[in-house]
Amino acid sequence: MGRIARITGRDVVIVGGGVAGTSVLLQLVRALAGRRPPLPVRSVRVVDPHPAGWGLAFGDDDPLLLCNTAAELNSLLADRPGDFVDHLREHGWTGTAKDCVPRARMAEYCADRSAEAREQAARTGVAVEHVRASARSIGAGGPDGHRVRLSTGEELRADDVVVCTGVHRPRVPDGFAAFLGHPRYLDSPYPASRIREGLRPGSRVLVLGSHQSAADAALLLCRDGHRTTLTSPSGRLPAVRESLAAPLRPYPPLERISRLDPADPCLEDRLVRCVVEAIRLHDRRPLRRQVSRACDPVQRLREETALVEEGACAWPDVMVPLIEQLIALGPALPPGRLRELAAEFAWMTGRYATALSHVNARRLLAHFDSGALRMVRPYPRSVSFEGGAWRVERSGAAPERFDYVVNATGFGPPLLHWDREKTALHVDGEPDGGTAVSRLEGDLRVRSGPEAPPEHVWVVGVGTHVRIPFANHLRNVARQARQVADRLAQAGPVPAGRGEGAAPGTGAQARIRA
Repeated sequence: MGRIARITGRDVVIVGGGVAGTSVLLQLVRALAGRRPPLPVRSVRVVDPHPAGWGLAFGDDDPLLLCNTAAELNSLLADRPGDFVDHLREHGWTGTAKDCVPRARMAEYCADRSAEAREQAARTGVAVEHVRASARSIGAGGPDGHRVRLSTGEELRADDVVVCTGVHRPRVPDGFAAFLGHPRYLDSPYPASRIREGLRPGSRVLVLGSHQSAADAALLLCRDGHRTTLTSPSGRLPAVRESLAAPLRPYPPLERISRLDPADPCLEDRLVRCVVEAIRLHDRRPLRRQVSRACDPVQRLREETALVEEGACAWPDVMVPLIEQLIALGPALPPGRLRELAAEFAWMTGRYATALSHVNARRLLAHFDSGALRMVRPYPRSVSFEGGAWRVERSGAAPERFDYVVNATGFGPPLLHWDREKTALHVDGEPDGGTAVSRLEGDLRVRSGPEAPPEHVWVVGVGTHVRIPFANHLRNVARQARQVADRLAQAGPVPAGRGEGAAPGTGAQARIRA
């Protein structure tokens, strides 16, 4: 019976081994564990050049880099919200569930749970393999399933593919397109070893950006003794909160959001009203007294840090339910309307949804006060590299010279692209004449066109941004992963004669692996 299960089961490929891909793996193995043979899935291969969890988002062992969400929000299992906290406790952690922990702890959690899932899968009769490569493209489905082409030139055959790629392409900041690849220009502060090992001691460094990535860069640079300057077009730093944590109570005003009419011309005003009413339920103080109105960004950081320390800051408690209600509303909005709302509420996303943890705000203030860190406005109007240094000019200020420039403006969201003939879905880069995937089905599957049937290709995690706002919200990622995992665990076996090759690891490696 076990042999029949392996012959008739489906081969699944998960593209990406970060938090989203690991969550799919864990929840798929759990869903299969209670089933009798023949199992609907016979193999799972996770394609990622890095170990499980050790990607760009969390795969950095520098202790200064913290998760921006409380530990209680970081479970990979939708039905076990305390799983990450349990894991931390098992490894000697003594913090609280609302603490922000170093990102490496999240990577360790992914690696440990992934290893446990492989062992559980083996006992169930499902082969799990980690393929150390990057996926380049996914062939459109046919009688023999999909073909996933790897960076090695090899191909994997799959009945089902789940794309869980995160961000990896840094944005190009204004004025610096001509300097990409310059030896004194870092396109990202990650991994932190680039800063620790790549800069001369005591350097003058210009950091482009003023949000989360820029805060990380400033903390790393100042710790290592560099003189650091922040600048950005907005000239604003994020707000401050204790952490992004689970809400303390239900908020009925926010529950109205998912039921709002997407065509309502007053939608923006109604959204704001829901938020204000929810905050007042928690704290009667006016919202204007819970935030700073200072024009100077450092003074504003100082005042908002003090508000958190005084317990006079109630708005953070509504952020998680607000994000989740906006996620529920998102699929009802046409793509253009979703973009309009995102632009309209960029102030909320940039300052409040992605606010600084109180711990990092205090660290930044210490560097501002010591003189190691400063923030300048306006953003540079011209830049050049001459005489072994960057020459930066800003309106109304004398030119300045810097030894290095660090781009900390963040990363562009991942996009899948169909090739011109709609025969392959490109994961990494846009082919000539390609078309971006601009929408997903309700079950998160991809179509090659409006009239085409859905492919057996799902998207989980950040890549769902074309349909869902706040696509990197980890609680929602775990729910997406469970939705797709449950669907794969319920799928019928493939017809006899299709995909009956050896399971991964049971035969010689070939260009096409079945």
